[in-house]
This record gives sequence, C-alpha cells and structure tokens, in this order.
Amino acid sequence: MSVKHLVLRGVQLGRSLLHSGLLNPAARAAARLGGERLRVTPLGRAAQPRSLLPARYRYYRVSLRGLAAQLQSRAVRRLLGVASPRNRAVFLAFGLGAGLVEQQLQEERAGSAACRDIQALFKKKKLQNPFRSFNSGYKLDEYVIGKQIGKGCNAAVYEAAAPFAIPRESERCSLLEQKDAEPCVTRSVADFPLAVKMMWNIGAGSSSEAILNSMSQELVPACPKALEEENGANTLHGHFGNVPKRVSPHPNVITVYRAFTADVPLLPGAQEEYPDVLPPRLNPAGMGNSRTLFLVMKNYPYTLRQYLEVSVPSKKEGTLMVLQLLEGVDHLCRQGIAHRDLKSDNVLVELDSGGCPRLVITDFGCCLAETDLGLKLPFNSRCVNRGGNACLMAPEVATAVPGPGVVIDYSKADAWAVGAIAYEIFGQRNPFYTTGPNGLDSRKYEEKQLPLLPSYVPTDTRVVVRLLLRRNPNRRPSARVAANMLHVSLWGGQAWAHQDWASLKKMADWLLCQSAVVLLNGRSPSRSTVEPELQRCFLANIKLEELRAAVGFLIFGREQYSF
Repeated sequence: MSVKHLVLRGVQLGRSLLHSGLLNPAARAAARLGGERLRVTPLGRAAQPRSLLPARYRYYRVSLRGLAAQLQSRAVRRLLGVASPRNRAVFLAFGLGAGLVEQQLQEERAGSAACRDIQALFKKKKLQNPFRSFNSGYKLDEYVIGKQIGKGCNAAVYEAAAPFAIPRESERCSLLEQKDAEPCVTRSVADFPLAVKMMWNIGAGSSSEAILNSMSQELVPACPKALEEENGANTLHGHFGNVPKRVSPHPNVITVYRAFTADVPLLPGAQEEYPDVLPPRLNPAGMGNSRTLFLVMKNYPYTLRQYLEVSVPSKKEGTLMVLQLLEGVDHLCRQGIAHRDLKSDNVLVELDSGGCPRLVITDFGCCLAETDLGLKLPFNSRCVNRGGNACLMAPEVATAVPGPGVVIDYSKADAWAVGAIAYEIFGQRNPFYTTGPNGLDSRKYEEKQLPLLPSYVPTDTRVVVRLLLRRNPNRRPSARVAANMLHVSLWGGQAWAHQDWASLKKMADWLLCQSAVVLLNGRSPSRSTVEPELQRCFLANIKLEELRAAVGFLIFGREQYSF
C-alpha cells in the first residue's frame, strides 16, 4: 500500500468518522461512555458485539473505535469546526494509523494462510519404512540373534536378522577412524539389519499383561502393528492399566517395529554380562522372571557417544546434528511426551548415502507419556520419579522441591539437555559430566560459567546452545523455536540479518521460495537425505509466530553474546 493511497484512505476514514460522530447522537453517547464494546448502528437496530472476529482483531477494532469516540467528543466540547486545520490533522493521523494497522493485519492473515498451506503440503509425506517387507516377526524364534551390541541398566541389545525383514537398500553404514595413519576396524550392519532389545524383568511378573503394564513406556515409539499378532486373531493394544501415548513416526525418533513377550533365552554373554537378572532356570542365583518383553528395531551402527569417539563432525555436520536432536525433541513435545533421559548413549547414529550423520532418539524407559498429564508432572512426594540421568537434568527439574500443588514442567527440559550434548558434538567435554573445579552442576551453575564452544562453530549455533542452557525456562527458547533459529541460519543465509524480517510479507515470501526449492530438490537425485528431511520437518511445522520468535532470539543473541 503506497503512501499516497494511505493518505487518501486516511482522509476518507477520518471524514466518515467525524461525520458520524458529529451527526449521530448515538456516537456522541458512545463517546461519553467510552465506546469500547458496542458498535454504533443506525436507529432501530440493536447494537451487538463483534463476536465473530478473532480476539486480536477485535482488540484493534475496539481500541481504534474508542480513540475515535474520544477525539470526536473533545471536538464537540471545544466547538471545533470541521474546517479546523488542527482537527483535520488529528483525524488524518488517526486515519493513517488505522490504515497501517489494517495493512499489518492483512499481511498477518496472508502470512498465516501461507504457513497453513505449506504445512498441509509437507505433512502429507509419510516416513518410509526402511524394510521392503515386514509382515511377520511376533515370535522370538523367527529371528537369528547375533552378538550383543549394547547394554544398559534395564536391558541388553543384540543384533538380529530375519528373512521377512529385507532392507530397501543394501548399504554398508560404516565409520573409519584414523590413528597414526592406520585404519581401524570398520563395523557394518549389512548382515544384521535388526536389533532386538531384551528387557530385564525383575518383579514385574511373568504374564503378558503384567509385563506390558510394567514396561509400557518402552512402547511409546511402537508402530501401530508392533503388537498385532501375525494371524490377526489376537491383537494386544497395550490396554493394561495406564496406557502411554504413542508417538507418530519421525526421522529423528526410533521406531519399534515389533513388541512381544517370550521366555528369556540364554543369549551370548548373558552369564558374564548380566547373570543376576536371569531367571532361576538359567541361573540358580538369578532374580529375574521367566518371561520378559522384547522390542525389535532397526540396527544402527553406533550410539552418538561411540560415533564421537571415532569421528569429528565438521561445523555444518555438527549444526545439523544439533538440529536433528531439536527436531526429535520438538516432535515429542508436540505430542505431549518428555523423554527425560536424553544423553549421548540414548541417541543412535547412521550415515546417509552422502556421509552425513543421521540421529535418532531411543530408549523411552524413563519418559513421561501419560495421557492425562501431558508435559507437567505433579511432584507432591519424593517418591515421584522425576526422570533419569541426574547430570543432564534441567535446572527446573533438578531443583524442584516436592510439596502440595508442586508441578514440574518438562516442556523445555529435553531442549536444555540438547544444549548440554552440543558440547560433546563439537568435540568438548560435557561440562555437566566433568568433575572438579571445571565441572558444572545443573542445580546451581551460573550462565557465565558455561565454557565457550570452539571458534570454528558457527556464531548462530553458539547462540542457540547458550540460549538453550539458560537456567530460567521462561527465558529459554522451546525446541521448536531453537530449531527454527538453526533453520533460518542454515537455509536463510544472511538474509534475515540484512532484510527487515519484522515484515510479515518478507517472511512469507521467503517461506514460499524455500518450499519451492525443497520441492524441486525432491524431484532430483541427491546423495544426502538428512538435509532434505530437516527442511521438510521445518516446513511441515512452520508457524509465523514461532518463526518471528526465532529471528528475535537470533538478533538478541548476537547482540547479547560476544564470542
């Protein structure tokens, strides 16, 4: 809208308001009463509120209308004529203001509509199953179990293979570490594309109902057919006691393809690695039950901790890795799920066809996923479990004191943990794992004590990490806003810094251009799949308010922190 058009529109609007205010007695009455709520209507019509307009639009309309009524009342009381230059100037200014507000509202409506269209376009794409056929596998004896590849405090993980689970692409996901110019041993998952996780059952009983009830949190990332019997006659939906939420598929969250109960077998290394949790029939001194829960997932070659021991990501790869963790955490938060045990051992890594690390969040044994709780947990007793991994527990969780009416909000706790893990991704020791004078305690650290990331790390990435580790969750960006900050930095270049991104139209135009680029790139063969996946996640969840918040955080962070 040009300045000339604004002036003409302002003059017209000012004249119409002045005319209705001087000639319409109802308008003068509304002016004396404040004129906030009711619109002036011709005689014989009932004055009704504008209830059909959204709240923020009604606010602008009501505020402007009240201001106009006050101006009109003052004009009448002071006996100022229509031809008064001062009066014309006042109403001209008012008309200009109304035109500018109307223009801003129109841009906001157009930008919001564009975001909704982009979301609808990119949400249609479903996550592809990495296996060409997976129509069986509800019994343990259908799998070929290999060696142990992992062990935690409540489960052991084994590599596995099955004739009905055929990978879509026969890729060898391997890493190569150079030490003294000599290559080390390379690991491969080509022969065992699956991983079977055997839960340790101590005190949960041996019935399927008791096991699923006790270990229901492990079923949060299970796909819809994970618990369905092969013949379809018996379907276990997990309706035993408190049923947790199920997370929908996401590129950065593990998917459980099969979940079933079976007798505990004597697997390789069991007698040496975990003899105490075996049932008495396998170990007379064992305390475990005879049956337990088994989870079948895709086999990933490394955990994030193992990957970082043999590889140093580049600055772009490191940023993409942090971004993937934020996207995964945001996906969980949007569905009311808090992981509560995020650490490098609970993140799995594989390499895409272009060599870029792809990260997935796993191990949901400590998650908060109750249907009636969301991301807030009543903390009225010390018996309430606030989560695992005390070292990477967000300050608002670690410092919570139980009592009547106390509630722990986990909406930004996992995002805080991502900020701490970022130090490991960029080759530094996690300050919250470090002991001694250089170590930090999440319960009492000060933000100025946070160590600086290496100088090669992009400035915007360092800003995001510093903001994620703010003690006050109200001053900390959410996982979605933090992810948007990195998206803008990666894909927007320096446009956000050189252009007026406060303009809704420019933001919407950039989003539309970015959508076209992603769609065109999707039609052409590309070596890397991680970056297109991230761009699609960004566009599938974009909201104008969150994008503006991200740009605001970036600008503030660059001004606030001097690296």
